[in-house]
Amino acid sequence: MAKKSATKLSEPTDAQSQESALSDSVVMQSPPAEVRYRDELRLLAEIDDSHRPVGWMLSPQAVVDFICGTDGQRIGTSKSKSLVIEEKFLGPRDIIQRCVVTLAGERGLLLVGEPGTAKSMLGELLAVAISGTSALTIQGTAGTTEDQIRYGWNYAMLLDRGPTPEALVASPVMQAMKGGKLVRFEEVTRCLPEVQDGLISILSERRLMVPELGGIDSSVFASPGFNVIATANLRDRGVSEMSAALKRRFNFETIAPIADADREVELVSRRAAAILAEGGPAPAVDKALVELLVTVFRDLRSGRTSEGWQVQQPSTVMSTAEAVAITTAIHREGVFFPSGFDPVSRLPGHLLGVVMKDDSKDRERLLGYWDGAVRRRADNGAFLWKRLVELRATLEG
Repeated sequence: MAKKSATKLSEPTDAQSQESALSDSVVMQSPPAEVRYRDELRLLAEIDDSHRPVGWMLSPQAVVDFICGTDGQRIGTSKSKSLVIEEKFLGPRDIIQRCVVTLAGERGLLLVGEPGTAKSMLGELLAVAISGTSALTIQGTAGTTEDQIRYGWNYAMLLDRGPTPEALVASPVMQAMKGGKLVRFEEVTRCLPEVQDGLISILSERRLMVPELGGIDSSVFASPGFNVIATANLRDRGVSEMSAALKRRFNFETIAPIADADREVELVSRRAAAILAEGGPAPAVDKALVELLVTVFRDLRSGRTSEGWQVQQPSTVMSTAEAVAITTAIHREGVFFPSGFDPVSRLPGHLLGVVMKDDSKDRERLLGYWDGAVRRRADNGAFLWKRLVELRATLEG
């Protein structure tokens, strides 16, 4: 194993100091993880005395603790300098451990799963804990070009001076290779296959050729710490299937929806509360509303209720992220328009907005769910489900 890296978050580089100063002076709508969890990262770096792979900001164990939390235990050197590291990813700890082991090795990490299962968030957390930044990112689309993966040129300088290192515009991948950091590639299967395959030589040889420069500058070699975290949605299968050669360069980890209903309720409540608090004084999140909403989402997502009743699944993905968005929207509406506000009455309309995205028949599927599982629960005497039955007309359009 390599010796511990000398770089620590408690001793920031000039670039990190500038970034920290900027984050203190700029109000961000959605701060990146390195800003949101800065205190946790600094404390972990300060007390982390375990081995760190070369180029890593934290040891593998500290990375897992940062993502999975410390089970309510405070860590630190004193009462005035201690924190409880919060759980940020709701999933098996061994998945995070496998991800960390992969990133310390020779293969890239590919996180796959349904949309809304926090793959991107997990990639961001891993990048921040290991490299100190989540900014080195490529967003895969049908329009992503090979230049965005490899390099481009400042064409004014190129015409004036020819192909020189100064005229080169480094991609996030090249920057990560030079700096020994992780680069994130979001939705890699949305890129054309020939663009995806630009990663093959980078992952296998750990170098990027720049033949236009020639000589000693014609190769960029990856510094220790470099690796790739990619994500792919299962719903995108067939859009641009990865080649067998590229698949061999990745270890695959499947990120599943949250298995436990109580934990999903907790996550939705906590995340909605945090989003609402960013806008100023926020109302308390209605736990009963969240439980109702999460139950509906889980029924429609799985096609089966907890009672064992069959449910027609809509074509759209009923993700936890959508549940957070609905919870936030309903509570925000209550703040803006408080007079006579009934949060449950707003639920069917927001649900329809989530379900009716891809297929017009999804309205019929949602109405079928209302006439089946919702009505049966109402008949069993559940008050909130009776209220939903009364609101059925909202779904009819």
